[in-house]
Amino acid sequence: MKITRKTTLATFTCVALLSGCQTAPTVQSNDPYTGDKKTSNTAKGAGIGAIAGAVLGAATSSKGDRKKGILTGALVGGAVGGGIGYYMDQQEAELRRYLEGTGVGIQRHGDQIQLVMPGNITFETASAKLAASFYQVLDAVAVVLKKYDQTQLNIDGHTDSQGADSYNLGLSQDRALSVSHYLSGQGIVDSRIKASGYGENAPIADNGTSTGRAANRRVELWIQPLS
Repeated sequence: MKITRKTTLATFTCVALLSGCQTAPTVQSNDPYTGDKKTSNTAKGAGIGAIAGAVLGAATSSKGDRKKGILTGALVGGAVGGGIGYYMDQQEAELRRYLEGTGVGIQRHGDQIQLVMPGNITFETASAKLAASFYQVLDAVAVVLKKYDQTQLNIDGHTDSQGADSYNLGLSQDRALSVSHYLSGQGIVDSRIKASGYGENAPIADNGTSTGRAANRRVELWIQPLS
């Protein structure tokens, strides 16, 4: 590819912007589920890697895809320069933006991102059919997952302790599979997705209260780097 003066100008413009990002203060955001403040864990060197990636992306992209090449190169370069933590930071930030106000909890565990989707927005009682309110949430998750395609997804279904153990286990598995099938239909590659059901075996609250049972009826999405 011939590198033109216009290409060079666009590249250095991107470099300048990314250089500013490198020295920007750490950004905090609110967890829409808990209201807690969350702080970015971006590693040192991510800004330098992003700049290098942007330059490479511009130089190796065709004219029509140059903007996409710059942005993709910056993202990948940032991950290389700052470690996988940078890549997961960017993904977490976009998930928080897309899912703000939806009731989905977002928690960070090292290089893993956990999405906690409570039962009141996921499925009807005793059903594995997606609730209408759940489509918009999953559409938003799919948008981010398609952009950050160097991650894999574990979908875990959970129930409360009401009913037989075997029934709850089957229901949780069916619900996890329903989420998996929907995301697959939105363009997420099947090989990136694993669906599992845990029934009532992993409670996060007291099943002796209605509030606790409601918390235990949930779907969790665990997003982590490709192994």
